[in-house]
This record gives sequence, structure tokens and C-alpha cells, in this order.
Amino acid sequence: MRTTTIGDVRILLPDLDPDDLDSVTELGDGLTDALVEGASWHGVQLEDCRLRSSRITGGDLSGSTWEAGSLYGCEITRTDFSGATLTGITIDRCAITGSRFTGTRLTDVRLKDVLFDGCRFDYATFQRVTAAGSVAFTDCTLTNATWSTCRLPGLAMRACDLAGLELDSCHLDGTDLRGSRLHGLRTPLDNLHGVTLTEDQLPDLTQLAVDALGLAVRND
Repeated sequence: MRTTTIGDVRILLPDLDPDDLDSVTELGDGLTDALVEGASWHGVQLEDCRLRSSRITGGDLSGSTWEAGSLYGCEITRTDFSGATLTGITIDRCAITGSRFTGTRLTDVRLKDVLFDGCRFDYATFQRVTAAGSVAFTDCTLTNATWSTCRLPGLAMRACDLAGLELDSCHLDGTDLRGSRLHGLRTPLDNLHGVTLTEDQLPDLTQLAVDALGLAVRND
């Protein structure tokens, strides 16, 4: 395992050696110590599937359905989850890089020590997603996504595009939004209670407050 720091958030991540992994192409009921490259599992139906200490590169899980199960100690790179439905799974000590979650639905997903780096979550839906440990999004696109009843305190969202992201009844206290694009963010102000910003993000926050409160701003 290795530790990476994003802002004030420290995340424990896997440090897999490909020489210690077995090359596989079939998903089966799960994977352990597996190296998967370019596998196509489009539309697969998974139930209580467990992936452990495995590296997946260039995989296709688009349109898949995954209920229960877990990802633990995995590295996932350039993998397509677009249009997938992930329900009741746990993602623990995983680094997910350059992957696509466009239109993905994540419901009752539990995150702990997870880094999403350079991923796309445009039009994705997060419902009752919770953080049980450190979680970070860096250089991710979350445009026009929807987060509802999520509990993600202390989250790091650095250099992310949040334009059109809709937040509803979310707890993000202590979240680090520095460097992220807030223009067009759609949320009641109380969803942003306790977040950390930089001074140059204040104009977007001001505009959000003006819109939320229905203020009339006049120059005369």
C-alpha cells in the first residue's frame, strides 16, 4: 500500500506489482490478484462480485449492472463504466484513473480511501453515496451530474468541473473545493456548509447566493 495526499486528505491506496498478478480475461464471480487488460464485459450482470488486489486497464463495463459486492485494493485505469448501475457495493483502497462514468447510477455505494483522478462523471447520479474514510476527486468532470442524500464529509474535490452539478440534501461539511469550477453549480446554500474555497471562487459563490435567495441586484 502507498499513501497519497490531496490537499489535507490522506488516502491509503494500492501499490500493485504486475509481476505478482495473474493475467485473466474472464470476470466470473470475482477476481483476486488479477491483471486484466482490454477485457469487454459490456452489459454484464453481477451480484455480490468481489474484486481484490487486481489491476484493470482499458476494460469495458458499460451498461453493466452490479449489485452488492466490493472492490478492494484495486487499480482501475481507462475503464468504461458509462451507463452502468452500481448498487450497494463497497469501494475500498482503490485508485480509479482516466475512467468514464457518464450516465452511471451509483446508489447506496460506500467509499473508503478512494481516489478518482481524471474521470468523467457527467450526467451521473449519486444517491445515498457515503464516505467511510478519505475520498478525493482530482481533475474530474462532474457536469450535469446529480447528487442526492449523499454523506461525503471531508471530501477533496480539486480542479474539478462542477458546472451544472445538482446537489440535493447532501452533507459535504469540510469538503475542499479549491481549484474547482463552481460556475453553474445548482444547490441550496446549506449543502455547501463548511466547504473550503479560494478567494477567486467567491464571485461564483456570490452568484449562487443571489440566485438561491432571489435577490435583485441593481446599479441605480
